[in-house]
Amino acid sequence: MTGRAGFLVSSALATCALVFAATGGAQESEPGERVMNASCVDACHSVRVIQTQAMTPEAWGKTVATMIDMGAKVSKEDVPVLVQYLAQHHAPVPEGPGKQILLNICTMCHDLGRIRLGRRSSEEWEETLISMLNEGAPLSDEAFPVIHAYLSKNFGN
Repeated sequence: MTGRAGFLVSSALATCALVFAATGGAQESEPGERVMNASCVDACHSVRVIQTQAMTPEAWGKTVATMIDMGAKVSKEDVPVLVQYLAQHHAPVPEGPGKQILLNICTMCHDLGRIRLGRRSSEEWEETLISMLNEGAPLSDEAFPVIHAYLSKNFGN
């Protein structure tokens, strides 16, 4: 490598390292998530209260309004940002056997938006669930076929 090429490569690597170090290597959270964390989670209740809900944008809007009436500190301009975030990441899922397992177990690690977008075949859902069990998901032997059928039916491809 010539001197100039080596210098350019070294400079590029150094710049990447500085950017990585400055950001901690983590992705920046969405504006709605920051509002939720500051106004809801850090101020009043745990994130599990939100994660186990599955509501429409209208229902989230009413819930946010109720929380503000009860003293939550959310600026007027942040309300639509928060409601949009909640509706995208914690939207309704179909009724049926398995819904409560999804809300109470799967959301311990995944938001509903990710689950809804994760279209998989029945076999792929089975592989995913086995992988989650291997990662420590607290899914009982009795719950496994219920959530497998629910995910396959409602989020299959």
